[in-house]
Parts: sequence; structure tokens; C-alpha cells
Amino acid sequence: MTVDFAWGKSPALRVAAIAWSGPWNEKKIRAQFEVIQRWARERHLRTGRWIFREPGDRRWEVAIELKGRARGAGPIRLRTLPAARFARVVFDPEELSPRVVYHGLSDYLRSCRREREIRGVISSREVYSGNPWTDPKAWARTEVQFLVRP
Repeated sequence: MTVDFAWGKSPALRVAAIAWSGPWNEKKIRAQFEVIQRWARERHLRTGRWIFREPGDRRWEVAIELKGRARGAGPIRLRTLPAARFARVVFDPEELSPRVVYHGLSDYLRSCRREREIRGVISSREVYSGNPWTDPKAWARTEVQFLVRP
């Protein structure tokens, strides 16, 4: 198995998001994604990428990219994730541990920072092409992105 780091640039993304604080809990993450998915389906909105972020210490955010106009409701907030440069790895979690990917990518970016290729790492996020719990293709192509300051 080969794991390769790649650089990319993400356009600004319009997303419906839910954020909360507390301990990491996969059941809650899945439930929050389902809340957004149900909300988008009720409004007949087309959706795109599914994004999971940790914007701060013990803070979590799930978001689904929207294609169309909408207004937030209840816990769902509409926001625009700004365009960003990132380093990424696309891998299958069934074949390679995410822990290896996160450590490898963070070590690689640490060396890039020492060599002054980047100024720093802003945050990380996981991006899926669809629902990773029901779509095996989306799960098999998990993408981890570390947003960087060039």
C-alpha cells in the first residue's frame, strides 16, 4: 500500500453545519450528520461533500456542502468555509489506520514548516464524497486535509 501526500486548494464551500462541545463521540457525530441530511432532504437541496472538523479543543463540527439557496433552522447554521490551501491524504480506513495517516501528515507538515515551505497548520478536517456510514465508496476514499498557511 502506498500513501502519498498531495497539495491542493479548496474553493470556498457553502455548508450547513452543526457545532458542539464535549468529548469525542462517534454516535453523536453520526446523529448530527443525519440531522443535516434530513433537513436538506426536506428542503429538496442537493448536497455535496460531508465534512467533519475539530475547530478547537473538544469542539466539533459536522457540515454538508449545499448546492442551492437555503436558510438555517434550529441547530443548523449556514456558513461559508473560506477557500484554503491544504495538504491531503486519500486512503481506505479498512486498510490503513487513520492514526498512521494523521501522524504521518503532521510530521510531514512539521518538516515543511522547518524548511519554511509553509508558515503553519491552521486546522484539520475529514472530507467524504457522501455518507461514510451508508456508502462504502465514500468510506473507502476518506480524505484527511490539513489546512495550511502558505
